Amino acid sequence: MRGQLSLAIGIVFVAIAGIVYTFAAGNEPLLGLDLQGGVSVVLEPEPNPDGSEVSEDILDQAIAVIRNRVDGLGVREPEITRQGLTVLVQIPGVDDQQRALDLVGQTAELRFRPVLMRGGPGTDFTPGAALCPGDGDEPPDFSDGEPTPEASAAECMVADGTDGIRYLLGPAPELIENEGTTDRLTGLAVEDASARFAGQWQVSLVMRGGSPGIDDFNELASQCFAVTITCPTASIAIEIDGVVESAPSVNAPTFDRSQISITGSFSEGEAKDLALVLRFGSLPVELTPQESRTVSSTLGEDALDAGIAAGVIGLALVSIYLLAYYRLLGLVAIASLGVSGALLWTMIAWLGESQGLALTLAGVTGLIVSVGVSVDSNVVYFEHLKEDVRGGRTVRSAVERAFPIAYSTIVKADVASLIAAVVLYFLTVGQVKGFALFLGLATVLDLVATYFFMGPVIRLMARRDAMTERPRRYGIPAGEVSA
Repeated sequence: MRGQLSLAIGIVFVAIAGIVYTFAAGNEPLLGLDLQGGVSVVLEPEPNPDGSEVSEDILDQAIAVIRNRVDGLGVREPEITRQGLTVLVQIPGVDDQQRALDLVGQTAELRFRPVLMRGGPGTDFTPGAALCPGDGDEPPDFSDGEPTPEASAAECMVADGTDGIRYLLGPAPELIENEGTTDRLTGLAVEDASARFAGQWQVSLVMRGGSPGIDDFNELASQCFAVTITCPTASIAIEIDGVVESAPSVNAPTFDRSQISITGSFSEGEAKDLALVLRFGSLPVELTPQESRTVSSTLGEDALDAGIAAGVIGLALVSIYLLAYYRLLGLVAIASLGVSGALLWTMIAWLGESQGLALTLAGVTGLIVSVGVSVDSNVVYFEHLKEDVRGGRTVRSAVERAFPIAYSTIVKADVASLIAAVVLYFLTVGQVKGFALFLGLATVLDLVATYFFMGPVIRLMARRDAMTERPRRYGIPAGEVSA
């Protein structure tokens, strides 16, 4: 008796504590693209020039570059995954959807730019604007101290560095063999790059011969080494997507194309990352959008409202059915749904905040389907109980005997649902995966609520004479109850 009471009080306490923690911590479910609006695009790589397929390593590198770009939009928890030889990008909650679509598929260029000035975040580079060519007689305005990642290769730009420093960068130099054109010194001039340890970690660079290549790099290096007005800091910045990956100082006027080393206080990881950027600084492959989808925030809100309405209506109808058919036992079943629902809400909100797990419309569908799974558990127990009463057992004896048998049946049925959920989760992607995850999570919590709440509470009710004296109130046929 005391043990059953402890189990019931314990699980209710945990459920209430979970809800209190969720509200106190400000945790909320993270809504997916279809519930808050956003963009989704499937990108397919173009084949290599020799006709061969793009390797998985290249696609993984492309995903890393795209993720950096999306992070720059300030988007919370984008989903960027590889599906075979395509890349699926889902960006929920983004305001400028067209900009996001343009950004993820853009094949950006790595550029070598002279460093004009350095400073901390928010630095006013207005004095340095005199070093930059502007439109007409007006120099560019950098007074707001904000980065200008949209600047073209021919313009000065303000960029943040991965080292936490803000830079004012000059235009990327024009190629020697293409003077008068718009071609600039980019990552195409790099033939190879690698990290190596020579007393300290450094990055070795191999430039291509001629132009674009070592000739253009040496032209810029000589200006920086001489500390001319075009390179007053004697440093060359390696910039991609408006971010300065490194800004090493130049210590020689010219270099052999295979004898260029970038030194600094690199860790092994930093040196390898920089080498990777130099090799694949741009998107390492051209990606073509195959399918794009935009969901407006209004449509997302409509979908969320529809999902909530479906859930409320479903719960109301199920509650009416339980109360009409099982009376007070139905009330216990509804309370059990409340306990498992509180635990489920706590976990969904926590996973959204800590793990970035997004609740999608498919996930809502999984949760609604799980209500049916939970009701099945109640029905199995109650029908076992009624069968035992019809068989001549007392209510108290039937309750004690029916629960272990019914729970065994419930576990076997729920395991079947869990197997389906696990298979769907690991063999599918996107919406179906979300459906499987939330269905599986709700099924596990149903088992917990049934064992720790419903079973003990009905055992406690059976200890009271009311269940024997007024069995109809519990949905048990009165004429079949033994004294």
